[in-house]
Amino acid sequence: MSLAGETALPHPEKATARQSPADTGSEFTPLLRDVKGQELLDRRTGWYTRTIVTNALSLAAVVTGMTLIGGSWWVLALAPVLAVLSARTAFIGHDAGHAQISGDRATNRLIGLVHGNLLLGMSYAWWNDKHNRHHANPNHIDKDPDVAADVLVFTSEQAATRVGFRGWLTRHQAWLFFPLTLLEGLALKLYGFKDLRRQSGGERLVEGTLLIAHVAGYVTLLLTTMPLAHALVFAALHQALFGLHLGMAFAPNHKGMDMPDPDGEKWGHLRRQVLTSRNIRGSVLTDWFLGGLNYQIEHHLFPSMPRPHLRLAQPMVQAHCRDLGIPYTETGLIDSYRQALRHMHEVGEPLRADI
Repeated sequence: MSLAGETALPHPEKATARQSPADTGSEFTPLLRDVKGQELLDRRTGWYTRTIVTNALSLAAVVTGMTLIGGSWWVLALAPVLAVLSARTAFIGHDAGHAQISGDRATNRLIGLVHGNLLLGMSYAWWNDKHNRHHANPNHIDKDPDVAADVLVFTSEQAATRVGFRGWLTRHQAWLFFPLTLLEGLALKLYGFKDLRRQSGGERLVEGTLLIAHVAGYVTLLLTTMPLAHALVFAALHQALFGLHLGMAFAPNHKGMDMPDPDGEKWGHLRRQVLTSRNIRGSVLTDWFLGGLNYQIEHHLFPSMPRPHLRLAQPMVQAHCRDLGIPYTETGLIDSYRQALRHMHEVGEPLRADI
């Protein structure tokens, strides 16, 4: 597959020998040394303070607007705004989970609990556990929970076992992907409550209390600011658009990229993260809309790097990969969706051929 403006890639299920050098341990070290030398791993406390305060004030303004115009159907115009701010809230929780905001673990956890559990109803502990496993082995079919067979599947081997309704989903998963993201906001809440059984006593108490507080607060806010009919439509619109926004932010990152062979040679950190990730080129607006996740390669190489430093690290990473002959994939936002959906379409092809 060769597209204008991007590096040609092998098929995601057929990683080649050229990607497994004899000495992978030293490939990342010079890059890490250069990044540290530029102080790009240093915290940006002021930047995150402004981001958190701006987001909180924006949320308060939306709540005020709901109170003032809740009796009118015009209140529904605030649902998309709240969905966008909810995504901003999720990005802050994501950064806290990666220790980007503070060097103090307790501070990051507090920020994550407030922005995840309390404001979104999404378990911070559940997200951290799942997301850290993804970061350790991105696109690894046996180790990355994000490519485990569930509603969607990502390899022909996974697709071969799908029958009945799940088979129908797989046959049409490329077309269904974005419609399914409309349910992601609710799914995240359900996963969080389900994960409470895994958590220890103290953690379960804190996480569960905050999740319940979110649900109670959200329902109370809706029912005290608008009639029931308005509240139901508002909630449906808000949660659907929030899920869609998150889906649009996470879909381009790894889908359709290389998938390590579980039985093949082990990749070092640099290749494991670069070959499985895709960057999205764009403007400051792209950075804002995707929460910095458009610099997916840099984020995976340096998970604790503060979000505003990712774009500064990109030229260094690109140059390092070029010197080593490692493909560095960057494409436009629309084309990234096309590539991801095409991969899901190809995975479901054998099931469509059997009809």
